[in-house]
Amino acid sequence: MPKPKRYKMKQAKHPRQKQAPAMESKPQHSGEHKPERLQKIMATAGLGSRRMLEQKIKKGEVLINNKPASLGQSACTGDHLSFAGQEWKVVNVASKQRSLVYNKPTGEVTTRSDPQGRPTVFDRLPKIQGARWIAVGRLDINTSGLLLMTTDGELANAMMHPSNQVDREYACRIFGEIDAEKLANLRNGVMLDDGMAQFSDIQPAGGEEGNHWFHVTLLEGRNREVRRLWASQDVMVSRLKRVRYGAVFLPKRLRMGEWSELSALDHKILREDVGLGPIPDQLALKPEKGHRDSDKRSTFKKTGPRKKSTRYKNVDRR
Repeated sequence: MPKPKRYKMKQAKHPRQKQAPAMESKPQHSGEHKPERLQKIMATAGLGSRRMLEQKIKKGEVLINNKPASLGQSACTGDHLSFAGQEWKVVNVASKQRSLVYNKPTGEVTTRSDPQGRPTVFDRLPKIQGARWIAVGRLDINTSGLLLMTTDGELANAMMHPSNQVDREYACRIFGEIDAEKLANLRNGVMLDDGMAQFSDIQPAGGEEGNHWFHVTLLEGRNREVRRLWASQDVMVSRLKRVRYGAVFLPKRLRMGEWSELSALDHKILREDVGLGPIPDQLALKPEKGHRDSDKRSTFKKTGPRKKSTRYKNVDRR
């Protein structure tokens, strides 16, 4: 199996450490952006939630090109917006996407809300406006380790799609006897309930009699696939931890329940690895000339301490 691309990344002691300026590539602008819903543009600019802004539009409190906006109306580059005594111009800008690594503890579920009231992986993540975190792949409640989160839906879909064969590496502690025949079966493929499955790589990682550690790699992400593969050989996984997803490794200093943010350069490389181009442009709001900065600061006032996270810095690609 070809070796995965490994990036040397600078780790910090704590995920809330101040992030250094990221190296960003110059986006390729496509000129005029297609129209977008007015409430979406306003929410992305931090003027409020979409639901609240929809109510403001219904009440006639939002003007577009000096006329009352209607619910569901779209705006495009060059339009002028008036709201809450301020004016903005709709402009075309480079979209900003974020990605981070979360060290998931056991006991958390990979879902936004759980009917049973169990903690979710989204509970500890930093809050963002005008976007949402997307989990790249899932980990079951008893599996810990690396969970890649991103606001880039295009990247998330590409990394999870089987055709791109993005490999996932797990550290497994196995209870039971393992011999060469069983390892060969797992490498060559075994029939599970949902079809053939196999590990693309298996590497012993120590252990004692009856409890052996292995690092295994998969090129897909079926439900509980690692556990089911080992169970097919009459052994049980007593501990399972994901340590890598594609080019992203779980930092050794990142404690369970903490997160670390990737730099813009790392995000760009992840897109390139799955055949994606530069991040598409989006529509945004630019304050019209004549408004003081103090007004803008009061409009976009943030509450609570700001979480800043670890910056990953790529220094080479192999």
